[in-house]
Amino acid sequence: MRRRAWLTLGAVLIGGGGVVTYATASPSDGSGAPGQDRRPVEVYGLALKGTAAGERKLPRTETEQFSLVGVSWTGALKPLEGTAQVRARGLESGEWGAWQDLELDAAPPEEVEAGMRGASQPLWVGPSDGVEARVVHEDGSTGALPKGLEVNLVDPGVVTEAETRLDAPEPAAFVMDESPSPSPSPEPTAPPSTVPQPPVTSRADWGADESKSPDPSEYNPDVKAVFVHHTDGANDYDCAESASIVRGIYAYHTEVEGWNDIGYNFLVDKCGTVFEGRKGGFDRPVLGAHTYGFNRESAGIAVLGTHVSGAASTAALTSVARVTAWKLGQYGADPAGTVQLTAGATQRNYFSTQFTAGEQYTFRRVSGHRDGFNTQCPGDALYAQLPTVRTWAAGPVDGLRIASLTDATAKGSTYYTKGTPVVRWAATTPAALIKGYDVLVDGQAVAATSGAGYAKRITLTPGTHTVTVQATHQSGAVTTATPLTVVAETTAPVFTAAPTLGLRTGTVYTGSAPVTLSWKATDDQALRQVRLLTPQAATFSAAAYLSNRTARPGTASSWSMRAYDYAGNYRDAAVTYTPVVLQESAAVRTGSWSARSSSSYLGGRSYSSASKGASLTWTFTGRSAAWVVSRASSSGQAYVYVDGVKAATVDLRSSATSYRQAIWTRTWSANARHTVKIVVVGTSGRPTVTTDGLVYIR
Repeated sequence: MRRRAWLTLGAVLIGGGGVVTYATASPSDGSGAPGQDRRPVEVYGLALKGTAAGERKLPRTETEQFSLVGVSWTGALKPLEGTAQVRARGLESGEWGAWQDLELDAAPPEEVEAGMRGASQPLWVGPSDGVEARVVHEDGSTGALPKGLEVNLVDPGVVTEAETRLDAPEPAAFVMDESPSPSPSPEPTAPPSTVPQPPVTSRADWGADESKSPDPSEYNPDVKAVFVHHTDGANDYDCAESASIVRGIYAYHTEVEGWNDIGYNFLVDKCGTVFEGRKGGFDRPVLGAHTYGFNRESAGIAVLGTHVSGAASTAALTSVARVTAWKLGQYGADPAGTVQLTAGATQRNYFSTQFTAGEQYTFRRVSGHRDGFNTQCPGDALYAQLPTVRTWAAGPVDGLRIASLTDATAKGSTYYTKGTPVVRWAATTPAALIKGYDVLVDGQAVAATSGAGYAKRITLTPGTHTVTVQATHQSGAVTTATPLTVVAETTAPVFTAAPTLGLRTGTVYTGSAPVTLSWKATDDQALRQVRLLTPQAATFSAAAYLSNRTARPGTASSWSMRAYDYAGNYRDAAVTYTPVVLQESAAVRTGSWSARSSSSYLGGRSYSSASKGASLTWTFTGRSAAWVVSRASSSGQAYVYVDGVKAATVDLRSSATSYRQAIWTRTWSANARHTVKIVVVGTSGRPTVTTDGLVYIR
C-alpha cells in the first residue's frame, strides 16, 4: 500500500529581504516504510499564492516523499529576479539540511512552445519529506514574484527490478533502448566511429517512462562539438542512486519545464556510469536541449552533481572523455581541435561574448556550457578540467613513463640485469582510453598488453640494449616513453685479492685485537658492492678495499666476503684467521726485567726494564704481528728487530698514560716463521720500557 503524507507549506517575510516557504510531510497512516515498495515517478507542483505585499502562502497539499527539488514560473524566457534557495529535511534523519542556491540560468529550448515554463536547475537532495524555499532579492526587497511561481518536488520512484537487486549487472556496451517510440523519417544513420563505444546504460535500464516524451525524436546532420554540463545537487550521492537522479531530471525537464524529453544527450555519474539521455538512439545525432543557441550542431554531456568548487572524479572525467571521443569520432572530428558553430540565438555567454543568430563563431570541440550560454555551468572546477578531457579524448597517451625496472639495478642512467627484468610503466591517461602497450627492445616489440596493463617481464640477450614502452591511444596516436639503457650480463665479479687480515695499532683486550681487513674485487661491467658476511656483517662500496675491524684472540674465524655487480651476479671468497696473544713471559729475556701486576695490563701482568740493552725475543709462525706495551710521559725508547734485522726505533713516550697499546705492527704476504726482538735503548731521563707481550695472526 502506498504511503500517503500531508505536505503543509507556508511563507513568511524574513529579515534581510526575501520570502521563505516551507513544507513538511508527515504520514497520514502508519503503514509501510518509505522507499521499500516499487512506485512510479511522481512530480508535485506547489503553487505560491500571494495574499499581501511581502507575504506568500501555499495551500495544504497531499504528497509523497521526494528527492529532487526546483522552482519554476510562467514564461520560459522570463528570468527570476533574485536568488532562489531551498533546503530539505532528510527522510531517515529527520534533520534539515543547509540552504542551497538553485541555479537560475538554465538554458531554455531554442524553440519555445506553449506550456513551457521558466525554471531553475533541479537540485538532488536525496530522499526527503520536507522542504523550505526562499527567494532573496539582491537589494533585500520583497517585491512581486514571477507569475505562477511553484516549488516543484520530484520523487524518482523505484521502477526497475535492477534497483532492488544487489547483484545487478554492470551496463553492457552497445545497449539500445528497445521501447517503442515514434521516429522521424528519414531516420539518420549511425556512422561508425574511429574509437570504441563506451558502455551506456539505456533509457529502459534506468527506467525512463516513455509516455512522458511522446513526440518523435529530431536529429541534427552531425555532431561537431560536445558541451559539458553539471546537473547541480549534492555530490555525496551513492552511485546506486544515479538511475533515480536521472529519472528525476527527466521528470523535471518534461513535467515541470514542459520539454518534450530530457535535455542532455548523455549523463555521467561520479563512478563513471554513462546514461543514455534524450531518446532517438544514442549512437545518432539526436537534437538535444542543453546549450541554448548551439543545440543544432552539438551533443550535451552532463556530470551528475555540483562542480563549482569540487572537481569531478577521475571516473567521471574518463567517461566524459570516452563519450566525447566516440561521438566526435563518428564524424571525423578531433576532440582537441576547434570548430565553427552557427549561433541559433542572439545572446551573450558567461564571458560576455556576444553571439548574433545566424553568425558563425569558433568553439573548442569540447566546450563548457558557459562557452555558449550565460551560465556558471559546468562550474569553475569542472570547467578547469576540460583541458584534461580534451587530452584524454584526443590522445596521444599522456604522461607515459617507465616507472621501474624490477630485477635490475641502476648505476647512473644505465640499468644492469641478469637478463629477465620486469618493465613497469604508468600513464596519466586512463586505461579505458588506451588501446594497448608494447614493450620495445632495440626498437622491436617483444611483449604487449591491453590498455589496462602496467608491467611485463622480458628476456634480454647478453649485451647493451635500449628498452622502452610504447602506448597506443584508442585514436591510434602513439606515444613512446623515454628509453632506458639496459645491460644484460651473467658474469660474476672476481676477487683479485682475497680477504686478508692484518694487525693494526690500537688498544688490545683479552677478547679483541685491532685488525685491518683488506681485499680487492672487480667486475667486467660494474661492481656494485662488497659485503662482509662473517664473523661480522658489513657492506662496503665498490671503491672500498679495506676496513678496520676487531678479531677475537684464540678463536679461529672465517672472514667470508661476497662481491656483487649491478646485475645481481656475485662471487664469494673466505679465509680463516686466528689471532694469538704471546704474553711477555713467553719471550726469551736478556738483561734485567722486573715483573709488574695490574688489571690494566694484558693478562694482568707485564715486564718492565730500564736497563740499556735488555731484550725480549718472541718466535712464532704467522703472517702479522703487533708489539703491545704501556705508555706514559716517562716511557723510553726501544729498538725492534725482525728476523735479526733492525726494523724500527719506537718511542713509547705519551702525555697520557695508556695500557695494552699495539704500537708497532708488521704484516707479511703469507704465514711464515718469524722472530721479533725488542731492545731497551736506555733513553736519557726516561729509560723505562714496559711491555705486555706480542699478538700475532696465523
